[in-house]
Amino acid sequence: MTSPPSFRNPFTDLLQIEEISIEGGAARTAIEHRPDFSNMHGAVHGGVLMALIDTTMARAAMSRQEFRLSVVSTGISVNFTSPGFGRLVADARVVGGGKSVCFCEAEIRDDHGHLVAKGMGTFKYRKPPSGLQAAQGPEIID
Repeated sequence: MTSPPSFRNPFTDLLQIEEISIEGGAARTAIEHRPDFSNMHGAVHGGVLMALIDTTMARAAMSRQEFRLSVVSTGISVNFTSPGFGRLVADARVVGGGKSVCFCEAEIRDDHGHLVAKGMGTFKYRKPPSGLQAAQGPEIID
């Protein structure tokens, strides 16, 4: 399963995040290291890694609800373990939550299987944006 077109995100399009698999509370995405993603050491910048983890966990959270609801991040924690180069693959899964909140974990690995970053996140479910509602902000689910 991939996310429906209504769940497209212009920022993730800019980063060219590839959706590999998204289903049943789990998601896998990937990103290719590009020169404009580099930090001063030539590795992928931590902000790009955080965006990849956030996006992948959000996809996992939405797939738990079969994309009936969208999410917003309310808290993300990321630890960086090694520099990221080449193709970076993020795996995320739902680890808890309920009707209105979802908890996820994720990790990013490089081409060689080395752990690059690990993250945890909390996501609030919302009704998906549509039409004018998107400009006003989606409704929070209680």
